[in-house]
Amino acid sequence: MSPVIELRGSIPIALKVYNLPVWSAYFFSVLGNLVPLILIIWLLDPFSKLLSSRFFFFRQFFIWLFAHTRRVHRSKFEKWGKGLTVIILVATPIPFVGGWTGAIAAFVFGISFKKALPLVIIGSAIAGIIVTILTLGISKLL
Repeated sequence: MSPVIELRGSIPIALKVYNLPVWSAYFFSVLGNLVPLILIIWLLDPFSKLLSSRFFFFRQFFIWLFAHTRRVHRSKFEKWGKGLTVIILVATPIPFVGGWTGAIAAFVFGISFKKALPLVIIGSAIAGIIVTILTLGISKLL
């Protein structure tokens, strides 16, 4: 569930250290990865609105953060579309890009919880497949 390791660490550990079955390592790693992602896309909007309504500093910070992030990354979201961009961000199993980044991007770019939830689930499932294949090698899966 940590933002840096996510399932990139849990699948290799489950398979190589604890010798869990592939399905078990995959299922529980993806499920564990989804817990913070769902919380992020569900709670970040109301939490930021609460802070913005009560504290001037947070209101200014969130205005700056959203404007800056949207300006810098708008071309990627326009090129690929919001949905595909979130899936790609979540599915990319490298440090500092992954589930947390994709969930936060969905929030910053105004994707509703209802639309973001399937996107992060798909992205997390794809990331799990990629990490499982890289951990075991393609020959062991065939």
